[in-house]
Amino acid sequence: MKTLKGPAVFLAQFARDVAPFDSLGAIARWARSAGFEGVQIPTWDKRLFDLGLAAGSDSYCDDVRGVLADAGLVLTELSTHLQGQLVAAHPAYDDVLDGFAPVEVRGHPEARRGWAVEQLRLGARASRRLDLDAHATFSGSLLWPFLYPFPQRPAGLVEEGFAELARRWRPILDAFDEAGCDLCFELHPGEDLHDGVTFERFLDRVGQHPRCAILYDPSHLVLQAMDYLGFLDLYHERIRMFHVKDAEFRPDRRQGVYGGYQPWVDRVGRFRSLGDGQIDFRTVFSKLAQYDFGGWAVLEWECALKDSEVGAREGADFIRRHIIPVTQHAFDDFAAATIDATINRRLLGLDKTGR
Repeated sequence: MKTLKGPAVFLAQFARDVAPFDSLGAIARWARSAGFEGVQIPTWDKRLFDLGLAAGSDSYCDDVRGVLADAGLVLTELSTHLQGQLVAAHPAYDDVLDGFAPVEVRGHPEARRGWAVEQLRLGARASRRLDLDAHATFSGSLLWPFLYPFPQRPAGLVEEGFAELARRWRPILDAFDEAGCDLCFELHPGEDLHDGVTFERFLDRVGQHPRCAILYDPSHLVLQAMDYLGFLDLYHERIRMFHVKDAEFRPDRRQGVYGGYQPWVDRVGRFRSLGDGQIDFRTVFSKLAQYDFGGWAVLEWECALKDSEVGAREGADFIRRHIIPVTQHAFDDFAAATIDATINRRLLGLDKTGR
């Protein structure tokens, strides 16, 4: 069995135009001081990372690793969440999503999608140069406006939506296969891939592609009232990344899963700092150890109540306390009997002829 690595932190929620969060070197030193051993980098944030340079330059990749090493950190994975969202975007969201893309393609959905696809291809090449074996992204969504089956969906709408999603992502998955890197979709409300059923639909459409994988974040399953522990039993072979994020879901007389358009602080389902929510991480980490998950435990901090820097420091300690150093031998080996085929057959009541 493998011991899960960590703690690491996803930098997206911390990067901003204030020191020490405005450059890779400074935020790396902050992350190390907070107790982390690795960082997951958002590739859309030029303050921290240049995806185009990383895809084409070994020396730039060496510089990135050197900056992190100087702070006592390693790079765990790259993320193209925002670019992945633009690979498949329903027109209802065009104006909202334009902010994810550079100015020159805003207002031009096809040009924006072409840019996003190229970003994913760059992500594959950068991951290869950085010797990374997993990459985080979103699937985007063509079908999300039709999530609830009223008004009644036309026959074939869902099937065509997933067929088109697969057509867009299959070449990208092939690019990641060439790079020797798993493409891990974070199952998330707002994405066409948001639960096990939708992931299975997509996986079938891309021919059970070996690089099509899951970024497991139990918080998004809790807020959909799913069995997030049973999910591990069912999909562990496809889970190649792990975001450690807590959540709580406390439905009341006035609202439920959909939240009534409330701000995060007033929703019955909301994200919390690690240890402040409902997720049974003791069992989550146990199951990941049982299923031989050897990747990183990456804190994704989101909380409507607690200060982010406090949450980060507490989160690093929380993850470290939950990682299980797996055993290399069975606890009852002291009582193991010598292997003897003759004795085994005699114990089973079998004679030498096997009768």
